[in-house]
Amino acid sequence: QVQLVESGGGLVQPGGSLRLSCATSGFTLAYYAIAWFRQAPGKEREGVSCISGNDGRTVYADSVKGRFTISSDNSKNTVYLQMNSLKPEDTAVYYCAAGSIVALYAPLFGSWGRGTQVTVSS
Repeated sequence: QVQLVESGGGLVQPGGSLRLSCATSGFTLAYYAIAWFRQAPGKEREGVSCISGNDGRTVYADSVKGRFTISSDNSKNTVYLQMNSLKPEDTAVYYCAAGSIVALYAPLFGSWGRGTQVTVSS
């Protein structure tokens, strides 16, 4: 049974940092790509970053380049999203998802977690 469980969200001040975790089970991480998406109230779901479990190749949305870093620990079946220099516009529910290719297009990802809330506010 494929499962993805996000954790690490919370309330942080602008300029602060958070590290999100995506714990996976039921499949071999090395054979998949794991992406982070986010959705703010009233907005469409947006691809944030994606990593290949096979070769570590990554892709980032322009809005987070230089601030967010995605990484994978295959021995722990976990993918991380380190978020630095957070801005109020980063406020959203963050989801991780599993797919077969490195991309930021949600329909390509068939398995999803339930999400974790990130709120950036003073």
